[in-house]
Amino acid sequence: MKEALVVCGSKNLTVGVTIWDIETGDHLLHIPTCASPFQGITCLRDQYLVATQIHHLGSVAVEAIEHLTSTKDGIYLAGGATSGNVYLWEVINGKLLKTWHAHNSPLTCLAFSNDSSLLISGSEDGMIVVWPMIGLLDETNVLYSHTPLSVSTDHKSFITGLLPSSIVSCSVFVSSSLDGTCKVWDLVNGTLLQTLSFPQPITAAVLDPAERFLFSGSADGRIFMSPFDSGLMKKSCVDSMDVKIELSGHKEPITALTFSRSGLISASEDCTACLWDVVKGVIIRRFYHHKGIKQLEIMLVNDFIRAQDDPSKDTVILLSSPKEQVTHLYQSANLLNQQIHDLEVGRTPEALQLKVKTNIENRLWIIDMTKRVMEMNDHLQSRLLDLNQHRISLEETEAKRNKDI
Repeated sequence: MKEALVVCGSKNLTVGVTIWDIETGDHLLHIPTCASPFQGITCLRDQYLVATQIHHLGSVAVEAIEHLTSTKDGIYLAGGATSGNVYLWEVINGKLLKTWHAHNSPLTCLAFSNDSSLLISGSEDGMIVVWPMIGLLDETNVLYSHTPLSVSTDHKSFITGLLPSSIVSCSVFVSSSLDGTCKVWDLVNGTLLQTLSFPQPITAAVLDPAERFLFSGSADGRIFMSPFDSGLMKKSCVDSMDVKIELSGHKEPITALTFSRSGLISASEDCTACLWDVVKGVIIRRFYHHKGIKQLEIMLVNDFIRAQDDPSKDTVILLSSPKEQVTHLYQSANLLNQQIHDLEVGRTPEALQLKVKTNIENRLWIIDMTKRVMEMNDHLQSRLLDLNQHRISLEETEAKRNKDI
């Protein structure tokens, strides 16, 4: 499968969404009837495109959804609104699972943690809240379901990005803001680990696939490349002005950053997207758009087929054979198990080694997930205890006041 660059250019219906082949630069598809706001497009499992439409209120929400994010497995989809409300859907059936008021200011960013156990939200006033999914999906306890895991208010302005770590053993995430900083946080308790300061408001950010560098796009079109080492950050809180490399090639503010197999891709209000060789600091390819680019997404595609010629239907199929791909995944898993079984018949050392390795990986994953759940439960129990103590204190104060009267 090849990679495709998905570009959302404007809220205007005449601009729509454009898709290019990253390797060749060939234009693949234009969807003229799609008008989405900033961060209003997301990819399910890197293969299915989901976009919120600012000109059409759907039947699943009573207000316009402006920001979208999905879990890596494509099971859950979350959307945020300017009212501060967050909506949570189950993708397979489109069911709205939860709606709650998350912020007192308009939502600007949403992101799921790498293991899908947490949802992170950011707003215009600089607040960041971490929500446990185990609570959001719990229909039996209303108080617990709306209790955040942590709340952070260190940013002084608009949150422009939330980047959860993809390293399983590393519970950190990075936030970027128009206050000119990127901050690194402990995902569970909200502790600030490091602050990176920049000379310009930060409008977009991304970590490289190996998570060794943080790329921060600024309001003047520059991209700052900073070392990122979450292991060192856990030792102490550091405030750093160090910037190793600057990538210059855009003339207007950076609006989006992402990584593909080919390298770093940046987008700007100067109507271009650039594919970079970050080692040499040069642009490999430019993608030209007739309007300023507001968002980038990377998709894996086989083919493009228009499902409807009627623009009013707003329906496009981007994958020619999703069922075949899913079946292929199951066939691969079954084939691996069959190979293990075939090897075990001969009781070969290779068979035993393969089975041991598989069991160890499964056990390490279970241990890590158990540790995360225990940490979340400890923190939530502490928060609930504080809430109960506060409630008891209020009741005692009220009783004393009534007695005095």
